[in-house]
Amino acid sequence: MNDTPRSPAQASSGRVRRAVGKGWKVVTHTLSSAWDHSIFSKAATAAFWQTLSLPPLVLGLLGSLGYVGGWFGPDTVEIITSKTVTFLRSVFSDSVVDQIIEPTVEDVLRRGRADVMSLGFVLSLWAGSSAISTFVDSIVEAHHQQDHRHPVWQRIFGLLLYVVFLILAVFTMPLVALGPTLIGRLLPDAWFDVGSRIIDTFYFPAVGLLLLIGLTTLYKVALPKSLPWHRLLGGAVLAGVFFLASSVILRWYLTWVAATGYTYGALAAPIAFLLFTFFLGFAVVLGAEFNATVQEFWPARATRLEQWRIWLAEQSARDPSPDSGPVTNLTRRLTGSTTIRLSDLIRPGDRQPESWPIDGKPAESEAASHDDTTPPDDTAPCDEKAGHDDKAGHDDKAGGSEVPPAETELPPVETLPPESPDAAADDGVFHQVSQSPLRKPS
Repeated sequence: MNDTPRSPAQASSGRVRRAVGKGWKVVTHTLSSAWDHSIFSKAATAAFWQTLSLPPLVLGLLGSLGYVGGWFGPDTVEIITSKTVTFLRSVFSDSVVDQIIEPTVEDVLRRGRADVMSLGFVLSLWAGSSAISTFVDSIVEAHHQQDHRHPVWQRIFGLLLYVVFLILAVFTMPLVALGPTLIGRLLPDAWFDVGSRIIDTFYFPAVGLLLLIGLTTLYKVALPKSLPWHRLLGGAVLAGVFFLASSVILRWYLTWVAATGYTYGALAAPIAFLLFTFFLGFAVVLGAEFNATVQEFWPARATRLEQWRIWLAEQSARDPSPDSGPVTNLTRRLTGSTTIRLSDLIRPGDRQPESWPIDGKPAESEAASHDDTTPPDDTAPCDEKAGHDDKAGHDDKAGGSEVPPAETELPPVETLPPESPDAAADDGVFHQVSQSPLRKPS
């Protein structure tokens, strides 16, 4: 055996090889899990629902912005619309923005915000939440938690998540769109040029960071058994990088196709939009699969909320009563889980000392013995009661041991004179113990 220590270069090379091998296993496992969960079909489903949800989404956002736009100044909705369209031009192709997104926005603005209070807007919430619900289903299945939430409740959960997204977007979009202008007004004249350059440089990275935070939050809240927030950030970063790369490649492809003269005619813009939404759904599902792989290779500690849920479930499942619900069982476990020993309360020879749990029922033989045994005569002396077999309760019916023969000498029993009538009544006599309020009546 070679005991020669390895050099630092060899040790570093070994660590690098192990890290590369582990990373390759993570990549292959992520791709294998994504393929097993039909990532292409899920991305296509998400693309369809995103396309169908675009008009309700625009209606909900811009219609709701009309109610809070006055808080940020005049023409807030128009400024936000212009900023949004400009940002989408950097993501989608010009044909998609000019023929699909911008006409939809203008149509909603012409109708005004009155449609927000209509029945059509309420119905559009269901259609608009379909895309979010598809993402929730994909994230839950990637982590193998599809059995932890009822399908009907999961669809309602997607609707509630969509409504929360609309509310947050209504208050966030004005800050994102008008933030650079408001900051520029607050800067002094000497710092205006430098501040403007800094804002122009970091504006789009800040918007991208905000989107990553939102996607990570979606990964967290979509899971019935959630994971720590920082453990889900890697999947969000992977999804963002994949979508940006695919968007650049897709824009280059569409430009090349248009330059060759081969087009789809009137369907060119819808097909391009479907391709963009397909890659967006693909990126979201791929990020969820990556998070699930990381959790499988390096399991994270359960969150405090999840630990509390597990503890409550264990307490309610321990020694459950068939006649009580889980809440009653849990309450009884928390308030009376100790046992009561009656060995000091039972006369010698009556029965063997035993602990009776609070939740347990007395045996049938014990119940019968207590029902059929003649209660002792409290007025007779202690020695006289010990000599009578029919009143001492030591027969087979009472569950005691066999009475010794009369000629058998028993050791003398010393009795102390009672100090009071109450003490005489309590000496050697079994009194009925008050039943615990937590014990079920026999």
